[in-house]
Amino acid sequence: MSRCILLAFAVSVFVNTVRADDWPQFLGPRRDGVSGETGLLQSWPKEGPPRVWKRDIGAGYAGPVVQGDRLILFHRVDNEEKIDCLDPTTGNNRWSFAYPCDYEDALGKGNGPRATPTIANGRVVCYGADGTLSCVDLTRGAKRWQRNLSADYKVPKSYFGVGTSPLVVDDRILINVGGKDAGIVAFALDDGAELWRATRDAASYASPILATVEQLPRAVFFTREGIVVLDPKTGAVTFQKRWRARYDASVNAATPLLLKGDLAFFSTSYETGAILIKLKKDGADVVWTDEDAMSNHYSTCVVHNGMLYGCDGRQESGASLRCIDPKGPKVMWTKERFGCAATVLAEGNLILLTEQGDLVLAEANSREYKERSRAKVLAEAPVRAQPALANGVFYARDSGTLIALDLRKK
Repeated sequence: MSRCILLAFAVSVFVNTVRADDWPQFLGPRRDGVSGETGLLQSWPKEGPPRVWKRDIGAGYAGPVVQGDRLILFHRVDNEEKIDCLDPTTGNNRWSFAYPCDYEDALGKGNGPRATPTIANGRVVCYGADGTLSCVDLTRGAKRWQRNLSADYKVPKSYFGVGTSPLVVDDRILINVGGKDAGIVAFALDDGAELWRATRDAASYASPILATVEQLPRAVFFTREGIVVLDPKTGAVTFQKRWRARYDASVNAATPLLLKGDLAFFSTSYETGAILIKLKKDGADVVWTDEDAMSNHYSTCVVHNGMLYGCDGRQESGASLRCIDPKGPKVMWTKERFGCAATVLAEGNLILLTEQGDLVLAEANSREYKERSRAKVLAEAPVRAQPALANGVFYARDSGTLIALDLRKK
């Protein structure tokens, strides 16, 4: 076999076994925590995967997002909320955009932004802790427009400021604003103008997702009051159901999850539990409700081979990691007191970043909990920002540090 043929064969094998993806929004390309990347490490040493770079950053729980050669970091530095564009290979700054912010968390849970940025159509959309919605140019960081939704819509103060990540659908931004007669609002991506408003639902800490139901787009929200499904073009509500705790000192914080196209899963804590609905173009049917199988406090589940994996129970009392079969629902296994963790699913494995800063690799199988690797990678607990996996590199942050870890097989 000639040298050229051998080289072509090697390139073909590499292309067929390695796949890279961007991570341009909360919970990844499809807002389900799943990465399509391949060729990743199947274990790592006790010190963790190789670190590519690390840098000091400001406060907040907003996760990093990546598109191509740009990584967006949204954080609080002194008295400013700051959007930094970094080179994902080096961590060096490409551009920065900042504006004044005097938000102070009433319960002492941190003054930085909670909502993860969204990259779409060459723009970066960020929603600050005090309700400032900003749209800047991805290439240069130039401001396109900015407005404060808390002031514009007279939003009542919530427990921890704004925490829902914007959803961009085509040319519009969809947000659970929680204002007076403006529960959910759509804004033009081009100039920030209001396009429509729907419901009176207060804002939650969950983020909306997009579903396709009988070939029609549907935006799926988990507001403070419960489930809202609507047409993202018009705001027409097709389904609404209350699903929240019976007492006020509670939040809905885990993002809805699509299981099989038309099945949507919602879960909350505070003695409330989970609900599965079957979406229809003009409504939805409740498949089941269950208080015990899976109660997500704020971490969103992932689904693999029809099984749900997620953190069950309140963060304060030490949540468990659990696998359930949603057809029952039936608990398949439980890893007690695992703690809350942000989860990415890749190559049939759960990549879990715990509140204590441990990076854990576990198999996504329904028979048993099987941990492959664990390493301490971040020190400043609680670690609550959703990480990103892009082009084989895992980006994670706490309240003072952003790190890049190489998960690619060598």
